Amino acid sequence: MSTGSALRRGPFRVGDRVQLTDPRGRLHTITLAPGATFHTHRGHLQHEQLIGSPDGSVVVSTSGHEYLALRPLLADHVLSMPRGAAVVYPKDAGQIVAMADVFPGARVVEAGVGSGALSMSLLRAVGDDGHVHSYERRADFADIARGNVEGFFGGPHPAWRVTVGDLATALVDPEDGEEPGSVDRVVLDMLAPWECLESVATVLAPGGVLIAYVATATQLSRLAEDLRGAGCWTEPSAWESLVRGWHLEGLSVRPEHRMIGHTGFLLTSRRLAPGTSAPQRRRRPAPGASDETGTLVSPWAEEEFDDAALGVRGTSDKKLRRSARDAARIADAASASSSSSSASSSAGLSAAAGESASSQPGDGPVAAGGNTPREV
Repeated sequence: MSTGSALRRGPFRVGDRVQLTDPRGRLHTITLAPGATFHTHRGHLQHEQLIGSPDGSVVVSTSGHEYLALRPLLADHVLSMPRGAAVVYPKDAGQIVAMADVFPGARVVEAGVGSGALSMSLLRAVGDDGHVHSYERRADFADIARGNVEGFFGGPHPAWRVTVGDLATALVDPEDGEEPGSVDRVVLDMLAPWECLESVATVLAPGGVLIAYVATATQLSRLAEDLRGAGCWTEPSAWESLVRGWHLEGLSVRPEHRMIGHTGFLLTSRRLAPGTSAPQRRRRPAPGASDETGTLVSPWAEEEFDDAALGVRGTSDKKLRRSARDAARIADAASASSSSSSASSSAGLSAAAGESASSQPGDGPVAAGGNTPREV
C-alpha cells in the first residue's frame, strides 16, 4: 500500500515518471529505465543522464539542446496518462474537491471512474485515513483507472476501492454497498445521474454534499428538476469555469490567444435531514420555463439521453487495450521505484541506528546522532 510520497521527493530513480520541457516549451513525459534512450528530432538523451540527478535538473541532448527535467505534477500526470474515457480536467477536479468540501478522512462515493483522473484528486484530499469508493460500469475502464492511479501513487492506495457495476443498485447492496447515512460526499460523473438519486439519498448523511459533473445544458436541467422534485435536497447550484492564461514578457502583459473553455457543468446540492421538506421557492418563474398550464417544459425526451445524442465519441477496443497496457506498465514501474525508495530509506535508518548505538558518550559535546545531549 502506498500514497506515493516517496515518489515525490529525492533524486530521479528508475521507474520514475519525468517531464522534459524543450526550449520551445513542448512537454515530453518518459518513464526512466536503465539503458533506455529518449529520441527526438532535437537529438537524443540517455536515461542514465537523469537517474540520480535532482528534480529540476537541466540535461543536454546529443545535438546540444537543453531540456528541463521535472517530476510531473498531478495535473501534468492527468493530461499525459493513458486514457480510456475522457478525463475530468484539473480545473474541474480542483473545484469539485473545493466546492464539495472533500476533507481529510471523508467517506466519498464516486460514480464514473473513467480513466481515474478525478479519483486521484479525491484520494489526495481524503488522505490515507479516508475512503473513496469508485463505481464503474465498464471493467475495461476500471482496469485503465487502476493502472493510472497506481502509477501515480506508486502502488494501490489504501483508501481506494473500485467496484464494477451499476451505481443505482450496487451502492445500496447489503453485502458490497455502503451503509445508509454513512457517506459524506457523492461525486457523479455519468450520463444520467438522476437515475441514481434515490440510492444516493439513502447512503448520503444528512448535510452531505452531492456534486455532479455533466457535459450538456439538457443534462443539467434534467438533474436540477429531479433534485427539486425529490424534495429531500437543498436548492441546486450550478456553474461552469473557464480558464484563460496570460502572456507575461516585460511590459507585454496580455491574455493568451487560447484558453480552456467549456468542459462541463458542475452542480451541487445537500442532503436534507430525513422527514424534512425543502422550503418552498418564492421567486418569479423565468420566461419559457413552463407552458400555459404552469407545467415545466421537458428539455429532452427520456429516450434521447444516450452517447450519440450528446455527442460523446466512442473509444475503439484497440485504443482501450493499448491504454490498459500502457497504464499497467507505468504502474509496475512506479511500484518498483517506490519499493526501491522504501528499501533505501529503511537501510539508511538502520545504518544511522547502528552508528548511534556504537558511539560512546564523551566523544564530544553531543552524541553521534547530533541531536541528543551527552550524558553527564
